[in-house]
Amino acid sequence: MKHTIALSFALLLSISSVLSQGRISGKVIDAATREPLVSVNISIVGTSVGGVTKDDGTFEIENAPFGYVKIQASYLGYKTILSSDYLVTQEKTPYILIELEEENSALDEVVIKRKLFKKNIENPLSLKSLGLAEIEKIPGGNRDILKVLQSLPGVASNPGFRNDIIIRGGAPSENKFYLDGIEVPVINHFQTQGATGGPVGIVNTDLIRNVDFYSSAFSANRGNTLSSVIEFTQKTGNPDRFDFRATLGTSDAGITIDGPLGKNTTLIASVRQSYLQVLFKLIKLPFLPTYNDFQFNIKTEFENSQLSIIGIGAIDTFELNEEVNNDVSDEETLKRNRYILANIPVQNQWNYTIGANYKVFKEHGTQQFVLSRSVWDNSAIKYFQNSGIVTDLLLDYDSREIENRFRFENRFTLNGYSINVGVGLEQSTYKNTTFQQIANSSGVDVRNYHTKLNMFKYALFGQLSKRYFGDRLSLSAGFRLDANDYNSEMKNPWNQFSPRISVNYALSNTWSLNATTGIYQQLPAYTILGFRNNASVLVNRDRLKFLKATHVVLGLENKPTETIKLTLEGFYKRYSNYPFSLRDQISLANLGSDFGVVGTEEVTSNSEGRAFGFELLAQKKSYDGLYGILSYTYVRSEFKNASNQFIPATWDNRHLLTFTGGKKLQKNWEIGVKYRLVGGRPYTPYDMNASSLISNYNVANQGILDFTQLNTARFNAFSQLDVRIDKTWYWKKWALNFYVDIQNLLNNKALEQPFLTPSLDVNGNPLIDPNDANRYILEEIKNENGTVLPRFGFIVDF
Repeated sequence: MKHTIALSFALLLSISSVLSQGRISGKVIDAATREPLVSVNISIVGTSVGGVTKDDGTFEIENAPFGYVKIQASYLGYKTILSSDYLVTQEKTPYILIELEEENSALDEVVIKRKLFKKNIENPLSLKSLGLAEIEKIPGGNRDILKVLQSLPGVASNPGFRNDIIIRGGAPSENKFYLDGIEVPVINHFQTQGATGGPVGIVNTDLIRNVDFYSSAFSANRGNTLSSVIEFTQKTGNPDRFDFRATLGTSDAGITIDGPLGKNTTLIASVRQSYLQVLFKLIKLPFLPTYNDFQFNIKTEFENSQLSIIGIGAIDTFELNEEVNNDVSDEETLKRNRYILANIPVQNQWNYTIGANYKVFKEHGTQQFVLSRSVWDNSAIKYFQNSGIVTDLLLDYDSREIENRFRFENRFTLNGYSINVGVGLEQSTYKNTTFQQIANSSGVDVRNYHTKLNMFKYALFGQLSKRYFGDRLSLSAGFRLDANDYNSEMKNPWNQFSPRISVNYALSNTWSLNATTGIYQQLPAYTILGFRNNASVLVNRDRLKFLKATHVVLGLENKPTETIKLTLEGFYKRYSNYPFSLRDQISLANLGSDFGVVGTEEVTSNSEGRAFGFELLAQKKSYDGLYGILSYTYVRSEFKNASNQFIPATWDNRHLLTFTGGKKLQKNWEIGVKYRLVGGRPYTPYDMNASSLISNYNVANQGILDFTQLNTARFNAFSQLDVRIDKTWYWKKWALNFYVDIQNLLNNKALEQPFLTPSLDVNGNPLIDPNDANRYILEEIKNENGTVLPRFGFIVDF
C-alpha cells in the first residue's frame, strides 16, 4: 500500500512537469476611442512566446508558461505597455484587456522599453508599486496586504501582530485607502476607531491585481490625508469561463469565484472566515476573536463606457476565554492571562463599503462618476473583573459612522496639457452613545453622553500637467479646496486651500531628478468632531480646524537596467492644527497604536510637529525569477509638548532597515526571505503614585501614564527574519500551491512596556499597601513580543 501511494505521488509530480504550458487570451484597444487595434505585437515577458492581434483586436497565445506572467504590447505610434501579473495554469486561462495610449512625441525610430517601474507625471517620486506575484509571496505577510506594505521604505511598524502603517514618522490615522478608486475607511478587522490600524486586513489578496503606495506627491483628486495614499486595483473576472480558488491557512479559509455574468459583464467575489477561536483556545490565549469578510467586483463594458460595482465588508466578534487559566501552572503565564482578562473589553464590529465607478471614454479624455456608501458600527463593553454586574460597569460604547460620497472627475488633454478637474460631495452621520469611567493622574472622570452629528462636505480640485523639451522635463501643478458645515472655520474653503507642485527632470537616459512640495489637509476624526461633555455640549466645535501637513521632498533616481531602480529621497513634513488633549496635555499625534478608540475627549487645534529624514532604496523587479527590495530610512518625528518644546513623538523610530527578496527555482519551487530592523520607539513611563491608588486602578485596570514625562524613555530596536517556501503543482483540471511561512525564524524578542498589576495573596486577592490603605501593592509583568510562528497553507485553483 505504501509503495502504491509513493508511486501515485511520483506519477502526479511527473504529470505536473509535463503539463507545463497554458494559454492566454485578450484584446487590445485604443484607450481613448475604445476601438480594437489590429496587428499589435504581443509577447510574454522573459520568453520568446507571443503573437499579434486579429482584426477584432483579440489575441491568443499558446504555449504560455505556468505561473505568474507579464504581457508586453507594442504598436507603432502607441506607448509600449507592460501588464500586471497574471496567473496561468492548465485550467486558468487569463483574459487580459490592454488599453494602449497614443505616443504624443514624433519618433524617428521605434524604441521599445519595458516599464517595470510605475511612474507618472503627477507623482514622479514617493510612489512604490507591488504586483500580484510580489504581494502573494512576500515572507511574513501571511497573504495580508497591509503587512506586505511594511516592507516598503519609510514604513515603520510595531512589534507583534498589528497592522499599523506608520509613514515617515506620521501617525496611523494619517493614511487613506482606495479600492478601484473608491475610498474605504475601514481597512482592518477590529480597527482602532479614530486611526486605521488593527490585527488583520480585510482586503483579500486573491482579488488584488496590484497596489500603488504614495508617501507624498498626492494628486489633487485624493484628499483628507497627511502621510499616504494606498490604492488597491482589483482583478477583473474572466469573461470566458468560471474559475475558482480555495485557500486554507492557519487562521482562516476562503473561496474566490470569477467568471462571466453576461456578454459584457464579469464578476469576481470572495468570502473568508477565520477559525481563530478554536486555535486560540488550543494554545490557551485569554481572548477569542472571530472575523468574517466579503469582497466583490462586477464590471460591465459598454461601447464607450465602463461600469464597476465593488463591495467590501467584515463582521468581527470577540469573546473572553475565562477558562484560560485552567490547568496552567506557570506563574508568569497565570499573571499575564489574569491581566489581559481584566484589561480588555469585549468588542464587536461590522462594516461595509459599496460603490459604483462609471467611466465614459471620449476622444481626448475620460469622465468618471464615483458613488459610494460606507458604514462602520463599533461597540464595546467592559465590567470590573468581567463580573457582568451593572454597578461594576466601566465601559459601554456604541458608535456608528455613515458616509455617502460622490466624486466627479473630467480628465482630458488640450494643446499638450493633461488636465483633471472635479468635485467631491459627501454627507456623513456620526452617532455615539458612551458611558465610560476614566482614570488618569488627576483622578477618575465619568463620561456619559449621547451624540449625533450630521455633516455635509464638498471639495473642488484641479491638476494641470505637461511635458517639455522632448519629455525631458515634466511639470504638474494642482490645487484642492475642502469645506464642510461643521463650524465657521471649516465652512470657508479658502482656509483649506491646498496647492501642490511636482517636477521631474531627466538628467540622462538612466538618471532623473524629482521634487515635490504641497500642502495636504485632513479632517479630524469623527470621535473628536462629535464628542460632547456630560452636559451634551459639542465642546470641540468652535476650536477645531483641519489638520495640516506641508511636504517638501527631493529625490534622485537611477535605473541602470530595465529591472533595477535605485533612489535617494530626502523629506520634510511640517504639521500644524493637530488636536491637543486638554485632559492629558499631549498631542493626539502620539496615539493610535492600541485597540479601542482615539479622540473621544476635549481638544484644541493648536499642536505642532515635524518629521524629516531620508530614504535609500534598491529594488529589482521579478523579470527573470529574481526579485528584491532593500531599503533604509532615517526618520525623526517630533511634536511639541505642553511646554511648547519639540520632543520625540511616539513614531520616532529613527532607523528602518528592510530587505525582502525571493527566487523562483526549478520545478515550480520558490523561496523568499524578509529581514526587518526597526529602531526602538519612545514611550511614556508610568505614574506609579496615580497607578497604585485603588480608586484609579479599579477603573483603569492598568498602569496610568505620567504624561509630564511624555516619551522620555525608549524601547530597544527589534528585528525579525521571515522565510517562506512555496511549491506549486499543475495538473490538468487544477493547480495546488502549498506554502510554509515561518515568521521570526531567529526567535528574536521585543521588550515592550511591562504590564502593571496588583500583587495577589495566597487566596488570589489584591495586596493592599500596609502603609496606605488606599493603595495596592503593584508589580510588573514582563511584556514580551516575539516567538517563532510557523504558518502554512494551501491554495487551490480550479
